[in-house]
Amino acid sequence: MDKGTLIGILSGLGLTAVSMLMGGGIGPFIDIPSLIMVLGGTFAATLVNFRFEDVMGLAKIFKLTMNEESLTPHKYIEQIVAISKKARTNGLLAIEEDLEQVDQDFMKITLQHVVNGTESEDLTNIMEAELAIMTERHKVGQKMMMGMGAYAPAFGMVGTLIGLILMLQNLEDPSSVGPGMSMAMVTTFYGSLFSNLFFIPMAGKLKMRSEMEIQFKEMLLIGILSVQAEESPRVIQNKLQSFLAPGDRESNGSEPAEE
Repeated sequence: MDKGTLIGILSGLGLTAVSMLMGGGIGPFIDIPSLIMVLGGTFAATLVNFRFEDVMGLAKIFKLTMNEESLTPHKYIEQIVAISKKARTNGLLAIEEDLEQVDQDFMKITLQHVVNGTESEDLTNIMEAELAIMTERHKVGQKMMMGMGAYAPAFGMVGTLIGLILMLQNLEDPSSVGPGMSMAMVTTFYGSLFSNLFFIPMAGKLKMRSEMEIQFKEMLLIGILSVQAEESPRVIQNKLQSFLAPGDRESNGSEPAEE
């Protein structure tokens, strides 16, 4: 579970609930038809704007934003450095027996290309094309979340207009105007809340994680291309650690690579 996402959502909901209680209670803000209008309308508009298969993957996208990021660059830097030592001693073909120990798919595929004798330029083009495709695939989830962030307030306004129309039909009863206006505004409240606490922030979290994953895989690609070029393990280690923040480099704790 991603602590930042969880704490952010709970804090937002908590502050909203406290504000409601200080204003008189949560009861006036609970309205099931308004909730159905906002969430149902947002989902319907998302179906219109995006492919059905992509929309059916929303649950997976929500789960992704809630899960803790599991990238471990230090582990793979050490693994690439170890492979580079073996390649310099025994040749590139010798690293084939280490492929089963590689648990990162992108890294494993790239190393397999090296073992198969793929030229450096061709390997770069192949793996960068895969990264580009992955980036576009990630953008679909980001665009859906941003779209839902736009649709939710819009359907909140639609619900408010419906409530106002119904209220105006009963103007002969002045006592119903206040409660009717209050209920009409609840839908706008729901739309703004879901948009600004869930959908738009989740789109931002997806974008950030996508950028981190791309940078991580670019690091792996550069490391493996350096192995293919039979560069010094120390040079490879320094090159890959340049992708890390200065504090992370110091906390790595790995021994300097030998020449």
